[in-house]
Amino acid sequence: MTAWFKVDKSTIPTPEDALPGRGDALWTPGLHHVLGTPMTAPFAPPLEQAVFAMGCFWGAERVFWQAEGVFTTAVGYCAGLTPNPTYQEVCTGATGHTEAVLVVFDPGKIPYSRLLQLFWENHDPTQGMRQGNDAGTQYRSGIYPTSESQTAAALESKAAYQEHLAAEGFGAITTEIEAAPEFYYAEEAHQQYLAKNPGGYCGLGGTGVSCPIGLATAGE
Repeated sequence: MTAWFKVDKSTIPTPEDALPGRGDALWTPGLHHVLGTPMTAPFAPPLEQAVFAMGCFWGAERVFWQAEGVFTTAVGYCAGLTPNPTYQEVCTGATGHTEAVLVVFDPGKIPYSRLLQLFWENHDPTQGMRQGNDAGTQYRSGIYPTSESQTAAALESKAAYQEHLAAEGFGAITTEIEAAPEFYYAEEAHQQYLAKNPGGYCGLGGTGVSCPIGLATAGE
C-alpha cells in the first residue's frame, strides 16, 4: 500500500493503493442538531434522498438544511474505495472519497430541480480536484443521483448551466455525475458543524452565475 505521505491528492488512488478501511461503521448517527429529525433510514414516502458534493461539507450541508422542504441532512464520504473511512483517512487522499452531503427531502415541498439549483449556485463546479483554497480529491464536485429521474435532471441541468457559465467566461464543468454509491456517515463532530461552531471555517462560494433551473412546480 502506498505510504500516506506519498499519495497524490490530485488523483483518485488505485484499488491497490487505497487504504483498507474497516468492516463496521464508526458510529450510529442520531438526530439532526438543527432540525431534530433522524439522519438515517428508513425515510418513509414521500421523502426522497439526494447526494451532492461541492467542496467542504460543513458549508455545503448548511445550504441544504436551511432550504424549506428538506427533512434532514448529513455529511459523509462517498465515491471512494475505502470502506467506513475516517476523516483523517479521507484527508490523506488515499481513500478516493469526496466530502458529500445526504439530503432527504419532500418533493411535494421542494423539487429536486431546486436542490440542483442550490448545488450549482453555491460552489464553482469548474475547478476539478479542488474548491477555492481547499485542494484534493475530497473537494471535487459531484452529483450522485438515487433514481433514473434524478440522473436525467442532473444531466439536463449540467448542460443548461454550462451554457450560462461559458457565456460568463468560465471553463468546462468538472462535476462528476454517477449513480449514488455507498454513503459513509462522517464522524459526529462534523455533522451540522457550522450550527455547533458558528464561527467555523466555510470556504464555500459560488461563481455568481445564476442557474436557469430550480423554480419548477412542487413534485417535479
